[in-house]
Amino acid sequence: MSRSSKLPLVLSLMAGAAALAACSETMADGDMSSASTTSTSAQMATPAPSPTPTPSTGMSAGASASTSVMVGGAPMVATQTIVQNAAKANNLTTLVRAVQAAGLDGTLSGAGPFTVFAPTDQAFAALPAGTVDSLLQPAAKQQLTTILTHHVVSGRLDAAAIQSQIEAGGGTAQLSTVSGQPLTATIVNGNVQLRSSGGSVGFVDQADVPASNGVVHIVNGVLIPNLNQGAAAPAQ
Repeated sequence: MSRSSKLPLVLSLMAGAAALAACSETMADGDMSSASTTSTSAQMATPAPSPTPTPSTGMSAGASASTSVMVGGAPMVATQTIVQNAAKANNLTTLVRAVQAAGLDGTLSGAGPFTVFAPTDQAFAALPAGTVDSLLQPAAKQQLTTILTHHVVSGRLDAAAIQSQIEAGGGTAQLSTVSGQPLTATIVNGNVQLRSSGGSVGFVDQADVPASNGVVHIVNGVLIPNLNQGAAAPAQ
């Protein structure tokens, strides 16, 4: 993908953070030149989507073996793959489309195991207008792959394992994602918060959703990595 073809998409992702910054900060010079504005925008880090709300209660763990785990109105079956289960959930439709567009459905149907932090449709809707449509275009496949693999950790990390790593790290855990960039996990008001390498934040709404090739945690924010770094090869 050429640098010129990447620019509109990166600027679109940056728009969300720029709007948030404008709410809390007044420009000292109202006559700032367009050249100065362009220079400032170029120096901004990869922005986050709109802030995600903290769940009102602690992280919801998956049901016991005797109880069906429901996501998006559908039962998540422990003998089916991450992709098969996600395809049934009516609140993960954007994620499923994105995984297919990036060509990662085969990988996430493999043996794994994988830990997937799955953003809901509402989380994708919080991105700047037009961002999802742009990411689903063939020309944006590399950026889409980088974003999606930033939500995937090799191995099976259930809620207890994540919390243990946070405690062992003195309140912070670095989770190595398939994108090659880490997620930072902390506990905020009793909930697991994930911060991307690009600065966006999401909270785990529902943990320990079972699958035959790993475990899924439903999150309420899209975790945008630093898109200036190249995408890692998908895990096999």
